[in-house]
Amino acid sequence: MQFSFTSEQEEFRAILRRYLEDKSPPAVVRRLMETEAGWERDGWRDLNQTLGLSGVHIPEAYGGQGFGFVELGIVLEEMGRALLCAPYFASTVLAATAIMNAGTEAQKRDLLPGIASGDTVATLAFTEPNGRWDADGVEMRASGRYRLDGVKSFVLDGHTADLIVVVANTDKGLAFFTLPGDAPGLSRRPLKVMDPTRKQARLEFRSVAAELLGEDGGGAAPFARTMTQAALCLANEMVGGAEKLRQSALDYANLRVQFGRAIASFQSMKHKQADMLVEVELAKSAAYAAASAAAEDDADLPALASLAKACASDAYMQTAIHTIQIHGGIGFTWDNDTHLWFKRAKSSEVLLGDATWHREQMMRAWNV
Repeated sequence: MQFSFTSEQEEFRAILRRYLEDKSPPAVVRRLMETEAGWERDGWRDLNQTLGLSGVHIPEAYGGQGFGFVELGIVLEEMGRALLCAPYFASTVLAATAIMNAGTEAQKRDLLPGIASGDTVATLAFTEPNGRWDADGVEMRASGRYRLDGVKSFVLDGHTADLIVVVANTDKGLAFFTLPGDAPGLSRRPLKVMDPTRKQARLEFRSVAAELLGEDGGGAAPFARTMTQAALCLANEMVGGAEKLRQSALDYANLRVQFGRAIASFQSMKHKQADMLVEVELAKSAAYAAASAAAEDDADLPALASLAKACASDAYMQTAIHTIQIHGGIGFTWDNDTHLWFKRAKSSEVLLGDATWHREQMMRAWNV
């Protein structure tokens, strides 16, 4: 398989990279990660007014840009490279995608324009304290028409979202629901996380009124599709971070001098740099292939998405480890920026399922 981006896509990437290098340098990342929200409304508004990124893969009929998952993958790769502190993954990747998969036409027209413009920050609450990422892990129930009771945990940007899309069970089966972030009976508490650049929250529901999204009991297929699409999106974000680390390790190896020569000239260092390059490029290929399959609605998408997530998890984590080793003792000190990407690599490794889980999903999808 041969894959290449078009000239328009490459230009889009170049514009986006310049913007993020200016708006999300490590100093800004460090400042935002110390705040409770983890992001700022002004910065989020500027991101969307300047480039319209929240609506990249949302159809034009619903106020979006009308592009596909390849372009969304480019956005996420560059955001992963810049370690952008923003609710983009929660709002655009998870919530908007869930609404497109599960909502009725009227609901899409009502909910998506606000997300596409960035005026509404949304998130998807599906994981519970059991830590499972699949439909079998959903224990929350919706009673009557409709009241939610239970707990959702590890909800990305759940403590700041204006709109919350919730996955719960009814008497008819799995279903999606929507409710405002300030709904009566809902309490939201930010969690202490290892990666402070991506905030998570615990949401407790006590008879919270919610609106049904889509069909009652018809949420299983939309949920599976949403998780598949989210996994390939996360893989694209992860390869951006891995590439950033690989390049920083190479730059440092060329800069640091030992025994009168740059350590990049040592044979052992050349081997390590070559291994990192191969791992990252393979992960990129898997992520790009999954994004392309999503854009074409390929039947192999579930397997390709799991393959991409597994490859990206391994590549990002190993590249982070190698980068810290190459930097030596300073690599994991607070003053060095490498630890920021290391923590994102570790949190992303388990987010939406780790590499082992996704390899199992891939084998099931291909009946191996």
